[in-house]
Amino acid sequence: MTQARRALEWAVAGYALLLALAVTAPLLAPGYLLLRDAVSTPRSYFSDSALGLGESAPRAVPQDFLIAAVSPVLDGGVLVKVLLILGIFLAGWGAARLAAVLVPDAGPAGQLVAATLAIWNPYVAERLLQGHWSLLVGYGSLPWVAAAVIRLRSDDLAPRWARWAAVGFWVAVAGLTPTGLLLAAVVGLACIAVPGDEVPRPRCAAGVLAVSGLAALPWLTASAVGDALESTPPSGVLAFAARAEPGLGTLGSLAGLGGIWNAEAVPSSRTTLLALLATAVLLAVVAIGLPTLLRRRSAAPLLVLAAIGVLLPATLASGPGLSLLRALVEDAPGVGVLRDGQKWVALAMPGYAVAGAGAVVTLRRWLRPSLTALVCVVAVIAVLPDLAFGVWGKVTSVRYPPGWSVVAAIVNAAPADVAVLPADSMRQFPWAGPAPVLDPLPRFVRAEVLATGDLTISGQSVPGEGSHAREVQRVLLAGGSPAALSDAGVGWVVVETGSAGAIGDAQRTLERLPVVYRDGDLSLYRVGGSSSVAPQGKRIAVIVAHLGWLALLLVSGAALAVAAVRDRRQSPSG
Repeated sequence: MTQARRALEWAVAGYALLLALAVTAPLLAPGYLLLRDAVSTPRSYFSDSALGLGESAPRAVPQDFLIAAVSPVLDGGVLVKVLLILGIFLAGWGAARLAAVLVPDAGPAGQLVAATLAIWNPYVAERLLQGHWSLLVGYGSLPWVAAAVIRLRSDDLAPRWARWAAVGFWVAVAGLTPTGLLLAAVVGLACIAVPGDEVPRPRCAAGVLAVSGLAALPWLTASAVGDALESTPPSGVLAFAARAEPGLGTLGSLAGLGGIWNAEAVPSSRTTLLALLATAVLLAVVAIGLPTLLRRRSAAPLLVLAAIGVLLPATLASGPGLSLLRALVEDAPGVGVLRDGQKWVALAMPGYAVAGAGAVVTLRRWLRPSLTALVCVVAVIAVLPDLAFGVWGKVTSVRYPPGWSVVAAIVNAAPADVAVLPADSMRQFPWAGPAPVLDPLPRFVRAEVLATGDLTISGQSVPGEGSHAREVQRVLLAGGSPAALSDAGVGWVVVETGSAGAIGDAQRTLERLPVVYRDGDLSLYRVGGSSSVAPQGKRIAVIVAHLGWLALLLVSGAALAVAAVRDRRQSPSG
């Protein structure tokens, strides 16, 4: 590799990093990401819930395990913000690298367009606002998975072990969350269809499935040995369906990489007819590149996958699709993973990005590649201006009041189940901004925090899976006796002052409990009950499964590093 070519590659990577920082700039300030589903705390612990053995289905493994393992040496808030920024950066850089593999004649100009499409789009904005930071890490891994499998199938100069290591590493990175892993596995399996005879398709498919299975061990094991099954009530299917935006039907919104179910988790520009213009611009860039891609058989699987990634969620959001999904969820609870249909639109990103790079090739007989790239990049950014600076300042760093650390230290000194008031899974703290957020307490303390998981979406109640938490909540809201709480295994009650939610007659119970700590934000009451934890055998099984995922991540990552050093040493310019 010549020094000039290496410099151009690093320039494209630098551009992707600048875009990622332009999106996440407010998170560079000290503090914690605390927005809707995104909850970061100074320190996390290996609680039953963190291992996927709580009452709720194991949706946050192995991310919670990783944060619990790293946060003793690196502040958990810093770790989450670094991973989020890396995920968005990797989406852009990976899209550029994928374009270099499939559309090499697009050059750096095409790679810049690909990076822009992968980072500057409604999907990134909406998932940021919803707080799905770990999903964005998986999203950022998708073009890397695609490129790794394509290189595995083709006559690549890299040794085969290094190419297998790339597949294992990027699938493991995507496996930080179950949805990310499923997305990566689908992309990897789709790319097996590309032409090539370096690694036969059956062996390639077996390898992708094997590494995907290893990366899935944490949540598969937790689901198998735990007491919680992913049970989605029929009401939840409609509440989480993809949503049409102004001037666009559901299909048009999804085709423009928008349409998240939560109308409050969208940038302001997507609530106006500017959404129509933005979608038209995005699809125009993609459409211009299609003639170039259709002449390249290696790009066909990604184009087919992009079509499926748009059409399938749109179908599931239709009347017949919702009826079918309801029936499937009732008969097979595991199908509940499909209920947030819009998240699967991520499958379209690699194909869209490569098509964006192809636009430079399509138009080069009329326009210089650099000019085409400039027009495409400016147009894509201009129609979604409020993705910049944390989606116009909505994604920021916040600081916990001092009382949170005090309460955590007291509870951690004598861990036992914690009941929380008001009775709501979501909180709105004056110090955390106007948007609701999941209660941070479960990740702040070593003990189990009882949470029902109930959600209210557009006035519709979607029940969670916390049956024990719901029973304890009933006792509290009815003003039950402290003895009833103690018998239920409750050791502490925390009242989070200032957040909306039901209190009921809980004051009658609290008046009979000793106050251990109180300030303007929190009140801590001692109950004294002894809670039970998951059997040691189950904890060991789940920890071993997590270590399997971690081994895949570290070993394949080390192999990739070795391959990179060898490549640099063997390079004539190295």
